[in-house]
Amino acid sequence: MKRSMSVAMLAMITMALLMVQPAEAISCGELAGMLLPCLNYLRSGGSPGASCCAGAKRVQGATRSQADRRDACKCAKTGATQYKVDQKNAASLPSKCGISTPIPSPSVNCDTLA
Repeated sequence: MKRSMSVAMLAMITMALLMVQPAEAISCGELAGMLLPCLNYLRSGGSPGASCCAGAKRVQGATRSQADRRDACKCAKTGATQYKVDQKNAASLPSKCGISTPIPSPSVNCDTLA
């Protein structure tokens, strides 16, 4: 479960192809599952790989509402701390995977995200 929360953190990171009903909230577990393939990259760097980028794109697609982005941000922050995610790797994930979702830094106030 803790490993799943770590992955969720970067999700925002974190954070395309998963279809979510607008009224449904995104859970940390769902985000973690999408980003699990990214855990090695987030810790050690290198290349994120196709499965990681596919998960990151699903996260982006699943966090379209402001509430979802804020919830995902909180999950990402918690997970990154627990699983010792390298913030430079997390910050570079969107560009390496060709997505526009920013990854929150540990100091960001998730409640202020648009």
